[in-house]
Amino acid sequence: MIYIHVPFCRSFCTYCDFYSEIAPKKACGSTEAFAEAVLKEAVTRKEELSSSSPVNTLYIGGGTPSVLPLDVLGRIVKGVSFLAPGGFDEFTVEVNPEDIVEKGEGYVKGLVDMGVSRISMGIQSFDDRILKWMNRRHDSARAVEAFGLLRSGGIRNISVDLIFGLSQFDDGTWSRTVGKTLSLEPEHISAYQLSIEEGSALGGMVSQGKYTEAGEETCRRQYDLLCSMLKDEGFHHYEISNFAKPGFEAVHNSAYWRRVPYVGLGPGAHSLSAGNIRSWNGQILPRRLPDGRLETYHRETEVLSPEDIRIERIMLPLRTDRGIDADELYSLSDISTIRALLEEGALEEYGTRIRIPEDHYFTSDEIIRELI
Repeated sequence: MIYIHVPFCRSFCTYCDFYSEIAPKKACGSTEAFAEAVLKEAVTRKEELSSSSPVNTLYIGGGTPSVLPLDVLGRIVKGVSFLAPGGFDEFTVEVNPEDIVEKGEGYVKGLVDMGVSRISMGIQSFDDRILKWMNRRHDSARAVEAFGLLRSGGIRNISVDLIFGLSQFDDGTWSRTVGKTLSLEPEHISAYQLSIEEGSALGGMVSQGKYTEAGEETCRRQYDLLCSMLKDEGFHHYEISNFAKPGFEAVHNSAYWRRVPYVGLGPGAHSLSAGNIRSWNGQILPRRLPDGRLETYHRETEVLSPEDIRIERIMLPLRTDRGIDADELYSLSDISTIRALLEEGALEEYGTRIRIPEDHYFTSDEIIRELI
């Protein structure tokens, strides 16, 4: 199970604080140095990669992986392909709609030929005014065009990202965005409530009084509308923020929620080993020095404490509709708290498991905090 972080973006979204750097408009030394650094890391971690997980997936995220030229992306994929001689069971690449439209059918074909089986596309909204405020590079028309190019190019598993909980949204605007998304017939939808991150442009706007967050009631209403509309279209609400047509649940992301070990490559990427060791790469863009040496990122590690592990064992499965084995939850949390939450309907028994019912997903953070 491999994650590769591509730290390049053409521009920075208003709400984002993920590690990224402005990408060059054409292939140049910075993208080549990045590819070389990732390949070098893959070689040095070959043993860890080979034994990291029984889950055979590759996920390339960012940043914006689709800003990379095909040859650079192809070099990286080839460098880790020894792990899956028969191909990965699921190979996802995150893309920006504008990149797909600009690069066209040839780029999509190149992704398919590379073995990509799943695309995650950040559309976020179908309201052009909102997209402009978010500092997204595409508009709604280009998002539709990009989806069509992916579909006609042979991608049969497309996930669309959306954002709700904006104070600029009224219910009609959000309903139209969800409806437009459904009309494209994606296999998967991820929808996230807008969060205010300290390091983002939006965080600065809030601190300066230039943006007011949407109220909890508004966010709850938009989330409930999303759940209702997607349920009517046959989507499986398998994780708090994720919905899929049956059989198209994300294999890679689902493994995270089961605490399956994974290896992260690239600057800013995180990893989890079977020995409960968390590691992360420094947020430094690799570069070629004048003497020809490659200056790149370093990895730091920490051993998760028993308390860290207990919290994750409660929190992660309770984000999903499978929930957690009842005996395991009783061994990890206070019995009287569990029983009280069951009695008030914030938890429910599901066979031999306990889960948060869908109508309480919106307040899941508070429920999990009580259990922790």
